[in-house]
Amino acid sequence: MELQKTTPEKKIKQHNTITSGRTDYSACQLDVLFMLLACIEDTDAPKKRYSIRVKDIELITSRKWNYQQLLESNEEMMSRVFKIEEEDGLRQIVLFSEIKYLDGTGSFDMVINEPARPYFFELKNNYTLLELKSVLSCTSKHAKRLYSLACQWRGTGGHTYSIGELKEMLGLKDPKGKEKEQYSEITMFKKQVLDIAKRQINEHTDIVFDYELLKVKGRSFDTIKLFCGFAKPKLQMEIDFNVDLEKQKKNGELLQKIANIQAIGIRDDLAELWAVKYWKQFVEEKNNLLEAIQKGKVIADKPAYLAGIFKKKGYV
Repeated sequence: MELQKTTPEKKIKQHNTITSGRTDYSACQLDVLFMLLACIEDTDAPKKRYSIRVKDIELITSRKWNYQQLLESNEEMMSRVFKIEEEDGLRQIVLFSEIKYLDGTGSFDMVINEPARPYFFELKNNYTLLELKSVLSCTSKHAKRLYSLACQWRGTGGHTYSIGELKEMLGLKDPKGKEKEQYSEITMFKKQVLDIAKRQINEHTDIVFDYELLKVKGRSFDTIKLFCGFAKPKLQMEIDFNVDLEKQKKNGELLQKIANIQAIGIRDDLAELWAVKYWKQFVEEKNNLLEAIQKGKVIADKPAYLAGIFKKKGYV
């Protein structure tokens, strides 16, 4: 990927079939998939080789990649089956046909498997729009998938799945019942998957995410509704690889935090203070606020409510 400049807030398109397909890709494998999506152009020739630079992912996410882990992850991805429900039956495909490492460059080439090509190029109106930095910044593989699913229904008021269906999409449940279901207890599914994803999505992405567990068919939770709010205002951060990257990255991240706090309605001076000293506390209290509203609590003045909590806890 020969780029001198890139925009982490770049929007990428993912076919809805891939968004809702069944797979158990790891967080590392999903990051590779999303970086590939950022490279694709409508005019690309069949069997084109796409170059993925590890440096690009590290710069966007502020996380270092382990080279050996990457090798093992890519090798596993070459044999990982992607399952797609179609009108006439279940389709099983492998997304990539080849991965080649380029010595001394910190990059690798990928070739899309021909049967999978329509799911990368024949998008028309059947795609989900994602923000590259948002999906890469989530460390949980379930957060990445749930972010994608939430974005698919952005602006529609949410979407309802059976819990079993969602678990199958996340690779936590075998539809044939041959493998043991993961997080079979709803409390563990909520704690280890849903709540972690909710926290990461609300902290790192361009959307406001929440969910609600429902009892539709009996006395136990069997249904989940995903909620996705419209994009939060962000300041664009363009990265120039020819100057001080770390300084740009840190400044850009700080500006984004300030913008996210201001989007709630907090005045500028407090937004700057909270972004520098109390970012984690802000994210936690914002999530608590969203959860309270979801449960029916009426909060007319959200900025004053948050400021009051911060004052009570001695943050300001």
